[in-house]
Amino acid sequence: MATAVGRYRIGEVAAHVGLTERTIRYYEELGLLDSVKRLEGGQRVYTDEDVRRLKFIQRLKVLGLSLQEMHELERLYARHRSNREVLPRLIELLDAHLATTQERMNELSSLREEIKSYREHVVQRLLEDRS
Repeated sequence: MATAVGRYRIGEVAAHVGLTERTIRYYEELGLLDSVKRLEGGQRVYTDEDVRRLKFIQRLKVLGLSLQEMHELERLYARHRSNREVLPRLIELLDAHLATTQERMNELSSLREEIKSYREHVVQRLLEDRS
């Protein structure tokens, strides 16, 4: 993957982390990825840190954080240059997503029971119609 030690082209990074080049550029535009270095010809060059950062962004997305929430965390970090302010906010966001996930699971559980009950009702109707 490496063009030089710890230096990668966008296509290499995209393939390695499973994102499209367009998505990586979008993350750059949003400020989620630190300013990427460019070669003389304007070609982007990514570092191991950029790769780590992209994997972290993907992890936060899987955990339910929006790009806006990630941007908020990034601004906090840029302002304080410490995780001391970022991590408590991340915990708040994760707690909110946990609560939302639990609510959704409860709704789905209720829906599941409703479907089972209605299915049984339909089966009973079918049996009654056959008699």
